[in-house]
Amino acid sequence: MSSPRPANRRAVLGLLASASLVTACGGEQAPPQGPGAVPVTVVTLAPQTVTLTRELPGRTHAFLVAEVRPQVDGIVKDRLFTEGGMVKAGQPLYQLDDATYRAEHASAKAALARAEATLNTARLNARRSAELVAINAVSKQEDENAVAALKQAEADVAAAQAALQRAGVVLGYARITSPITGRIGKSSVTQGALVTANQAEPLATVQQLDPVYVDLAQSSAEFLELRRSISAGRLEGAGDLPVKILLEDGTPHAADGKLAFSDVTVDPGTGSVALRVLVPNPQNMLLPGMYVRALVGSGVRDNAILVPQQGIARDPKGDTSAMVVGADGTAQVRPVKVSVAIGDKWLVEDGLAAGDQVIVEGLQKIQPGAPVAAVEAGAPAPAAQPEPAPQQ
Repeated sequence: MSSPRPANRRAVLGLLASASLVTACGGEQAPPQGPGAVPVTVVTLAPQTVTLTRELPGRTHAFLVAEVRPQVDGIVKDRLFTEGGMVKAGQPLYQLDDATYRAEHASAKAALARAEATLNTARLNARRSAELVAINAVSKQEDENAVAALKQAEADVAAAQAALQRAGVVLGYARITSPITGRIGKSSVTQGALVTANQAEPLATVQQLDPVYVDLAQSSAEFLELRRSISAGRLEGAGDLPVKILLEDGTPHAADGKLAFSDVTVDPGTGSVALRVLVPNPQNMLLPGMYVRALVGSGVRDNAILVPQQGIARDPKGDTSAMVVGADGTAQVRPVKVSVAIGDKWLVEDGLAAGDQVIVEGLQKIQPGAPVAAVEAGAPAPAAQPEPAPQQ
């Protein structure tokens, strides 16, 4: 005996409708959700050791400069170098007409020979007089005269030797040599020109270009602030740090320099202190008089806090601030004091500490007090959750 199917179907549908009604009326309904936390990118600050540098303008100068001048008068007979080339210390540069000086040298040599001959005669006379005075063959007066003549002859020989040496020195000055090793410039005289001893205009200039000096100027106010920071213990001295040299086009020089000295006098006209850097220049890329910039280390700071520049905002008054993630997960505005830029970051003096999370991306989407979902910069983005299927 079979039950009627339409009646069973109506009973099942009635039960399902009753269950749905009970569930809708008797179950608790979840409260409506507010706006979700805004995802932002943050950087967690950590202390680090940084080297503070300052960029100073400067000019290059040759390590050694020698102006070649004649020390005797004469006519330039030959020029013995190539303009703009390298010369070595002692290399001949000019040859003057030395006929007169050769004659004087020969005369001094002959005078020395004559004085030596006179000395030989006086020495024989003194020896013979000493033998005769021993047997009372001559008077003591004659013996003393012979000894005095010997002394005078010896003095004449010494004077003649000095005169010959001087004549040799003067003759040597007729051949003008380079005092140092370096690159020589153009010649101010040509063959056949008359030059005079110690003339005002140099014949040529020799400069040693490896290494070179870079002279810098630092303001006295900055110098005093640096000294105060070192004395207070906020900085450690950085006198031995290398100095980076930037050329006129902004490219760095191949070799780093080293601070040679810091002047102890302030220029009253500019209010600056002179610094000198010694820079290797094997390729002669730095020429005297060239304008360069130098990155000079001013000190080393331990436990320094650096914040990315995109995380710092500046208002029209010049005050700086940063958005940080508070303990309650909301965005908070924090007044910040920064000093100098180190690369793409600011050095923090006050307002931020290690462990703070500074918001660097997503600032345009949030307001102070808004809940945020912090994602560390450089961390992989979280996988997207699949959306729930629509409820039937």
